[in-house]
Amino acid sequence: QVQLVESGGGLVQPGGSLRLSCAASGSIFSNLHMAWYRQAPGKQREFVAAITTGSIPNYLDSMKGRFTISRDNAKNMVYLEMNSLKPEDTAVYYCNARRFPDEYWGQGTQVTVSS
Repeated sequence: QVQLVESGGGLVQPGGSLRLSCAASGSIFSNLHMAWYRQAPGKQREFVAAITTGSIPNYLDSMKGRFTISRDNAKNMVYLEMNSLKPEDTAVYYCNARRFPDEYWGQGTQVTVSS
């Protein structure tokens, strides 16, 4: 069993930045494929970014250049650095961990981009 706890969400003005963190426990973190998803009100949950066990990142095209995913295996942490935020980035952001065939989710952290 893997437990995931997100933090770092909040209210930010358009053009601002936030750094989300996800703390993982209950498994060997370096063996976990990690990702961030988000869900805006009235919309389906969507993929944002992922990072492999070898620290290779992958992004939704619309996030490239604005968002950066990283991981610290020594601290069992994964991060999502978000820059140039737009109102349409407003959503609950979820941390996701995968180790075949299992998948785990955090409880989510709210990000609101508004002036």
